[in-house]
Amino acid sequence: MTVLRRTAGVLAATAVIGTATPATTALAAGTPSPSASAVRPSGLYGSSDPRYDGVWRQSLALLAQRATGVTPAAKAVDWLAGQQCADGAFAAFRADPTAACDTKVTVDTNSTAAAIQALKSVGGHDAAAAKAATWLKSVQNKDGGWGYTPGSPSDTNSTGVVIGALAAAGASADRSPYDLLAKWSVPCGQDGGGALAYQPDKQGKLAANADATAAGVLAALGKGFVTTAGKAPAADPACVGAAKALTPAEVARNGAAYLADAMSRTGHLVSALPGAKTQPDYGNTADAVVALAAQGWTEPARKPYAWLAAHAVPWAEQSGPAAWAELILAAHAMGADPRDFGGTNLVTALNSTGPAPRAAAAEHAGEKQDKKSGTGVWWIVGTGLVAGIGIGFLFSGRRKQRQL
Repeated sequence: MTVLRRTAGVLAATAVIGTATPATTALAAGTPSPSASAVRPSGLYGSSDPRYDGVWRQSLALLAQRATGVTPAAKAVDWLAGQQCADGAFAAFRADPTAACDTKVTVDTNSTAAAIQALKSVGGHDAAAAKAATWLKSVQNKDGGWGYTPGSPSDTNSTGVVIGALAAAGASADRSPYDLLAKWSVPCGQDGGGALAYQPDKQGKLAANADATAAGVLAALGKGFVTTAGKAPAADPACVGAAKALTPAEVARNGAAYLADAMSRTGHLVSALPGAKTQPDYGNTADAVVALAAQGWTEPARKPYAWLAAHAVPWAEQSGPAAWAELILAAHAMGADPRDFGGTNLVTALNSTGPAPRAAAAEHAGEKQDKKSGTGVWWIVGTGLVAGIGIGFLFSGRRKQRQL
């Protein structure tokens, strides 16, 4: 859910740290690259080159801050809002947002959908969010889904993040995307039954993809990146078949069952490039925790959440703001304290990657008072100030075309 894999070397690196990005499909298709940045904008989170993930990581950072009661810096919000094109769409990054978007600017559904969710969460940008939602509706494919770029084949990850964005904006698609999710749910009895595929292969076969499954579960539930634990019957690992097309609830349930089973032994998901050693996938595991919590299955999510708390901080330190945000959103979904994540304050770590939030001074005062009184800082800051924004995760959106 973070940085773009622009070359084979970068692709290999992302496999090691367990993260990837939205623009893989666009690059593979040979579309124009986003513009480079000689100087990192002062309102932007993260220090790495933003050309492939600037809007994505900024959006996740703002969402995670609002989910924990933090008010982002005005210039951080302004930077994101200023990235929007006149037609409502967003590209991964525009070095000169004052210039009109032309054919050299590659707008995409993932950046646009993430930006909608973030702008709705911070408030005061309803018109911009509505315009972006209208653009998303205009580029919906005939099959009901969305691809990364307008006109590209639909995929589960892009479809999922758009569903969450439309829900956040209070908009609805002209064609239902849920039938497509049902078609891409691997049938019970097959290898990976219950999971969702990223998209069918050239022969129309479906292969289970854990990242797509996490995105598909949230989409089938109509939820976005920020969610709290839902209410559902106890987790059941059995895949539920149907004589007719699966309902959205059945798609979500089967996908959650697949994820729970996939993480039951080790507590985490894995990824590997062809010929490379299998590596833990921290971002995908965080996405899966959010998906399980959204389904209401917090019990099978406890082991992977504990695994993340024990192992994921070095990954986030290396990966930057989007990774910190993913971990915060996982904690939020589980009803856990992101300020005590295995001894790490995720909120402080995220805040340190960008401009100081407007609420930072007040939060620091609360932490000092907490040390004197023993009262939990999570309670002082205000548990539940932002319970959820009704949008949809993972997110990751964005570790593209990785079959797990």
